[in-house]
Amino acid sequence: MPSVREIQAACDISSTSVVDYNLRILERQGFVRRSPDISRGLELVGTEEKGPQIETFQIPVLGSIAAGEPIPVPEAEGWRSEGSETITLPPELATRNPEELFALRVKGYSMIDALITDGDLVVLTPTSQARNGDMIAAWLPIEETATLKRFFLEGDQVRLQPENKQMDPIIVPAESVQVHGRVVGVIRRMN
Repeated sequence: MPSVREIQAACDISSTSVVDYNLRILERQGFVRRSPDISRGLELVGTEEKGPQIETFQIPVLGSIAAGEPIPVPEAEGWRSEGSETITLPPELATRNPEELFALRVKGYSMIDALITDGDLVVLTPTSQARNGDMIAAWLPIEETATLKRFFLEGDQVRLQPENKQMDPIIVPAESVQVHGRVVGVIRRMN
């Protein structure tokens, strides 16, 4: 720690009494502690690197979802097992009920033009409804597969549109599609 004279010189203060006066104020406010018997007996109080306290919440990573051809999804019973993977999110990604959010790991490249690539995590809110253009987790019960695509209801059919110009949409009868979640955020895998 610096001495009173070193503080005076470094801060270009006119006298040591002005330094002493300000150190007493800092001591009263609890920012420093002084030991009168030691020449360099100045100690900062409460300087642990805590940073701003941000309220966060954890959500489960329930498995993988295809961003390409649909792939089978693991059984729901295993999703919330003890020791399952979770991720911590900031409050900006919270919806009305952040405890309902879940994440899926993306496999494939069909959403690359939406800046979602293999290995990224998509954060979803559970819903069975979708509007045209929503990015959803779609369950195709006949094939027992799930896929991540944009949803478009066109008459009695649903077009599951990839965000990759090199891939074709999946077109199925509307009754053959179940919406399991709508994407509300993406966490990029950084490599």
